[in-house]
Amino acid sequence: MVKTLAYLGILLLLGLGIYYFVFRNDDKIYSQSEAEFTVKDTGSIGRIFLAAPDGESVLIERTDSAWMVNKRYKALPSTLNLLLITLTQQAPLYPVTKVAFDNVIKTMTTDATKVELYGRDGKKMRVFYVGGSAVNGAGTNMLMEGGKTPYVVQITSFNGALTPRYPTEIGYWRDRTVFNISAEEIKSVSMNYVDKPINSFEIVRTDTSVKITADPEIMNHLDGPNTRRAKLFLKYFTDVNCEGYLNGLPDNDTTIKTAPKHCTIEINGMHGQHQHLDIYWMALNRRSKNRTVSNRDVPDNYDADRLYAVMNNYRDTVMIQQWAFRNIFHKAHEFFQKDGTPVNDDFVHKGAEKSVIMKKNQ
Repeated sequence: MVKTLAYLGILLLLGLGIYYFVFRNDDKIYSQSEAEFTVKDTGSIGRIFLAAPDGESVLIERTDSAWMVNKRYKALPSTLNLLLITLTQQAPLYPVTKVAFDNVIKTMTTDATKVELYGRDGKKMRVFYVGGSAVNGAGTNMLMEGGKTPYVVQITSFNGALTPRYPTEIGYWRDRTVFNISAEEIKSVSMNYVDKPINSFEIVRTDTSVKITADPEIMNHLDGPNTRRAKLFLKYFTDVNCEGYLNGLPDNDTTIKTAPKHCTIEINGMHGQHQHLDIYWMALNRRSKNRTVSNRDVPDNYDADRLYAVMNNYRDTVMIQQWAFRNIFHKAHEFFQKDGTPVNDDFVHKGAEKSVIMKKNQ
């Protein structure tokens, strides 16, 4: 018992010593107000402003329905949640050493990201600057606005810089939703396959029925409309996302203009919701997975996994994945066959003088 009390006394003295030398030394250089990088209650945050030295900035605001970016776009949940978690977990380890002090201050005046936090009442909570990695790579240099001393800040059990968790590029912050509408809200869906028109179809839904329209060659020579499949298809338009935005990339417009169009998708909701996609084949590139990804519907000279898409009234160019759209890229004949009939095979009417399906790679 005596030894235990002695150990506790030693630990207490060590703790007081660290507190004294870090926060209460004779020169009064360090203080708790200069090291308040931890936000215990992120629920009190109403607005976040991030600004990079090059002038790029983002404003993330809490609204009644969602977090919004630059008053225009919904915030990407993964980026937002990572930042909020970082604010709750990051903590100062120690002040920047005297040896590194001048260099850190010089670097932070030119390369640090400014972080402004405001409460739900609009009042400023705190402002600090996020620099680069500490000298030893374990921690990130940060400085409170008005503070004299930068600190090395880190998250327990995390080895790396926290700087990437404070992105100012709009592409990291924008929600990547392409479609997010329930089957009950859908009024119509139109799939137009530009390169294989026979696969095109339209599904129109009312409160009491579902109508499927396709090429007469299909409607007149198959089993008849399969409304069960059509109703199931309408359920696939919730939480469909793109991989990322391509806006602003060099030669982006030229790339889209020269890419062959695969199809268009148009969806209308019962309450005015609307989304139109133009989808284009992506040429083979070093990221292509054609050797490991098999897709018989993709021409051999195009990426088997990814495509380009233009959406939001032609304002945004994005990259989409075949996997994310696997339940949407269905063909007309699949909705005019009985359950149990294999799907995803091209329809060719045996009595037709020539196939109305374009052969692969033509």
